[in-house]
Amino acid sequence: MEQDNILTMHQVCKSFDKVVALDEVNFELKPKEILGLLGGNGAGKTTLMNILYGLYKADSGSIVLKDQAVTILSPRDALNHGIGMVHQHFLQINNYTVLENIILGSKVSQPLTSNYTAEAAKIKQLCERFGLDINLSDRVETLPMGTRQKVEILKALYRGVHILILDEPTTNLIPQEVDSLFETLKIMVKEGLSIVFITHKLREVLSICDRITVLREGKNVISLTRKDASDEMLVRAMVGDNMDLDKSIMFTDRDKSGSAITKKETLRLEGVSKVNQQKIQELTDISLTINAGEILGVAGVAGNGQRELAEVVMGIQPVSAGKLIFNERDITSLSTKERIAQGFVYIPEDRLADGFLNKASVAHNLILGYHNLEPYSRKGIINWKNVNESSRKMITEYNIKTTGPGEIGGNLSGGNIQRVMIARAFSQPSTLMVAHNPTRGLDIPSMDFVYQKLLQHAAIGASALLLSEDLDELLLICDRIAVMYRGKVVGILPKEKFEKYEIGRLMSGYELESK
Repeated sequence: MEQDNILTMHQVCKSFDKVVALDEVNFELKPKEILGLLGGNGAGKTTLMNILYGLYKADSGSIVLKDQAVTILSPRDALNHGIGMVHQHFLQINNYTVLENIILGSKVSQPLTSNYTAEAAKIKQLCERFGLDINLSDRVETLPMGTRQKVEILKALYRGVHILILDEPTTNLIPQEVDSLFETLKIMVKEGLSIVFITHKLREVLSICDRITVLREGKNVISLTRKDASDEMLVRAMVGDNMDLDKSIMFTDRDKSGSAITKKETLRLEGVSKVNQQKIQELTDISLTINAGEILGVAGVAGNGQRELAEVVMGIQPVSAGKLIFNERDITSLSTKERIAQGFVYIPEDRLADGFLNKASVAHNLILGYHNLEPYSRKGIINWKNVNESSRKMITEYNIKTTGPGEIGGNLSGGNIQRVMIARAFSQPSTLMVAHNPTRGLDIPSMDFVYQKLLQHAAIGASALLLSEDLDELLLICDRIAVMYRGKVVGILPKEKFEKYEIGRLMSGYELESK
C-alpha cells in the first residue's frame, strides 16, 4: 500500500526533443530497503533518478515523499528533502583532502579560520556508525576507487540524507571493493536509510537488493522481490523477446572445446615501455604474447595504462623502449596504416574522440581507416557502389538504427555509434583485433552478439587483445587475462586459474610471484 512507501513517483514522463526517455513511469521505495533499478543502457534508469535528485525536470508526473507531495527543482531541493545521489563519475577535487571534499559547499562552524575540528568530529562519528574506515587527512587523488566512492557516500550522509541513490556504483571497483560496498549498504539500511541501486548487472541486484524494478525503453516492465526473481526472468524483462537465451554466450555454460588456439605466436611485446611528452612513464617493461586463435584479456582499473597499451600495439603512439614482433617480423617502426594493411583492426576506447567523424556519413564512418583498401577502393579511387552496398549489409547485420548509409554520423545515438565501430572492425579480414571496451553502451543482446563475433574470430585462428573494465566480460570469453597496474603487467593468468578475487588483488598492485 502507498502509505508503506517512503517515496512514490507517479506517471513520470520525460522527453528530450523527439526522444521519449520516460513514458508514465511509476516508482516506489519502501523504508529500510535496497531497491535495484535495473535496465539496459537507455532504459531510463538514470533519467528517472536525475528527476528525483532535481537534475532534470519531469514533463509531467508527481513525487510523493512520506505521504506529502513535493516539488524538486534542484539538487539543493533534493538534499533539503533528505535525498542524496552518488554519481557514476565522482564529483571530487583531487588535490583536496577527504575532509575538505566532504564539507565542500556546506556551512562550517568557523569559516574565517578554516578550523574544521567540529566537522571532522561529526564525520568520524559517521565513519564509526556506518563502518567506513577512511583517513580524513588523505588527499583524494591518492585513494583507490573504492575509498573514493566511500567519500561520496560520506558526503551524502554528512548532509543528513535518508534516501541515497547510487548510479552504477560498482563501475571500476575491484571485487573486494564491491564486497566492501555491499557490507556498507547493509549497515546503512539497518541504520534506517533507503537505497536505490541503479545497475544493469543481474548478479548485483540478485545478491544485494531486497526488491527489483525493471525499466525497458522508458517504461515499467516488472517489479518484484529478490526471492521471486531469477536470471532468466530479469533478462526477459530487460530485453523482451529479442534474444535467444539458449544460444546466448552470457547465459549458458560455455566450453571452449574446439578452440583454434595454437602455439603459433601472432604478436609478441618485448620489454615495451613508453614515456610521454611530459616525461611521465606510462608503460613499463611490458612483455607478453598473443597466440593464433587466442583472446587475451587485459584487466585493470581505468587509467592504469590500458589505453596506452592499445595505442602502442596499433602504432598510434611510439614506444620509448622495447619492440613488437608480429608474425615473426619486427613492426615496432610501422605506422598505423601499415599495421592495418598487415591485418590489424581496432575498436578504440573513446568512440567520440577516436575513430568516428560526427559530420561524416554513416558510410564514411563504416569504412574509415580501411577506405584505401579493397573492395572500397582501387588505385586511390573509392568505389562508392561497393561502399554503399557493404554499408547496407553492415547496417542490417549489426542492427545499426539509422535512415541509411547517407545519414550524418552525429545523428546516431551513442549505442549506435558503438555498433558502427564494431561493424567496421569485424567486417575486415584480420589477424589481430585490438578491442577496448567494445561493449560499452550496448544492450544485452548487442553485448552477446559482440561476444559471439569475438569467439567466431578466434575460431578461425585470428587473435584478439580485449581490454575491458568489465571483469565479468573478461572472465566469460578470454583464454588468458593479463592484469595491469600503473602501466605494468603484474600478472598473467590462464583460464584454469581465473579467480575474480585473485584478479582483484592484482588490480590493486600485487604482483604474481611468477608470470
